[in-house]
Amino acid sequence: MKDLLNRFPNLAALLAGFAAATGFEPLKLWPVTLACFALLLWLIENAPSRRAAFTRGWLFGLGHFTLGLNWIAHAFTFQDAMPHWFGYGAVVLLSLYLAVYPGLAALGSWWLHNHALLRRQERGSLTLILLFAACWLASEYLRAVIFTGFAWNPLGVTLLPTGIAIAATLVGTYGVSALAILAAGAILLATRRRFVPAAALAAPLLACALWGLLTSAPATPSGAPRIRVVQPNIGQDEKYSPELEQAHFRTLARLSGDPRPAPRLIFWPEAAIPAYLDMEPQWRAHLAALLGPGDLLMTGGTKVYFKQVEENGIVTSALAGANNSLWIVSPRAQLLGRYDKAHLVPYGEYLPMRALLQPIGLSRLVPGDADFWPGPGPQSLTLPATLGRPELKMGVQICYEIIFSGQVIDAKNRPAFLFNPSNDAWFGSWGPVQHLAQARLRALEEGIPIIRSTPTGVSAVIDARGHVLHALGLHRAGFLDTGLPPALAPTLFARLGNWAAFAFMALLAGLAIAIGRVRS
Repeated sequence: MKDLLNRFPNLAALLAGFAAATGFEPLKLWPVTLACFALLLWLIENAPSRRAAFTRGWLFGLGHFTLGLNWIAHAFTFQDAMPHWFGYGAVVLLSLYLAVYPGLAALGSWWLHNHALLRRQERGSLTLILLFAACWLASEYLRAVIFTGFAWNPLGVTLLPTGIAIAATLVGTYGVSALAILAAGAILLATRRRFVPAAALAAPLLACALWGLLTSAPATPSGAPRIRVVQPNIGQDEKYSPELEQAHFRTLARLSGDPRPAPRLIFWPEAAIPAYLDMEPQWRAHLAALLGPGDLLMTGGTKVYFKQVEENGIVTSALAGANNSLWIVSPRAQLLGRYDKAHLVPYGEYLPMRALLQPIGLSRLVPGDADFWPGPGPQSLTLPATLGRPELKMGVQICYEIIFSGQVIDAKNRPAFLFNPSNDAWFGSWGPVQHLAQARLRALEEGIPIIRSTPTGVSAVIDARGHVLHALGLHRAGFLDTGLPPALAPTLFARLGNWAAFAFMALLAGLAIAIGRVRS
């Protein structure tokens, strides 16, 4: 086997990366992921040059992202401005870029291990493992911020079934990804019968796993506000049909239930209604008619902006832009607050370099000619007290925004819970469950519950420890009727943000240097 790997290291890296993606939802083969990363560590360690190290990491990433992001191709089947087959090309093109980050992690750890910090020191596997864990952490953070960022499927999310992910409360998602590298390193060391350093790496991981598995879900207090999460099962192929507009509304209304004396918080998905609520009072009246005296409705919608255009001496109004928004509607048909999505999806909600790309036939995937505009970022909206329900602070992250670690709440005005309205109907069977898994990590990191409402699944109520308390699976119409789970005290990560992850990265690099010096 070793001879075969030495003869075809690039092919081995590509296939290992492909197999490593099976650890994500829906397959959840996390032991395979760890074994594949152990193989990547071996390939990096045996790389003869910087170019070889980068190439092996890049090919690993290419296979890894191509399989893990296959759901993106499904999104192209819902529009006709671009050929549907282009979706598969888009997956590969995106993976060619994203693979640069694993390549840089491999290059950085190889170079530090062989030529920089550990020069003239013994170059054992343990030092390389620690350095690669630090470099992987850095590469995932950079992937989440460069060119607006694409943080989908951090490695740490594969550890949710193990309990190790509880460490996200301390070092965040990127820190948990580094722990996954340490777990892979322990496997590599064990195969070499280096059981003492393998046990040294495994001990804190096992402690985290035990801590996570023994941590029970916070109990919902008896007086907690009642919530209803609605999932109408309206597919993307039907969503924008004018003929079905009223039928869709009737479905949402029916699933919301009859008005009750006891107050409820009702949650509808992203872009649930086609109305411009601030401009169409009749729509606000329709929504208010569904609510009891103490109810509030949280629904996705659109806020639009117009500009004056003069042509041939005639001045008309034209659509200038829009916000992807979340509105709070009261029983009196009042709008009590609005959140505008800040982290927009390139090519989905806006077309980068529109002047260049539009003339060659490219468009964004969401229908419409005007781009969406970003909002100001995380903020807490106030839900007023009524009929015995206390005043609550609600954070909002619309759809894709929930994947960005450390960027989801206003820490200075901490909410009691986070609402994540989403539209996952674009993303086949893999994307929605991967999205849910990443939302669970945000709940863990911040110590607050998360409510997800989607058109076609997966809608869920997640407690402050990341447990899914209630869920509606894919392609089911229904609702979740339950109490609002309580928030926990702010976690270490909630207080420090990704500075906690950076401190862990520095610790790993420092340990590598210290071990090298002791052995030199």
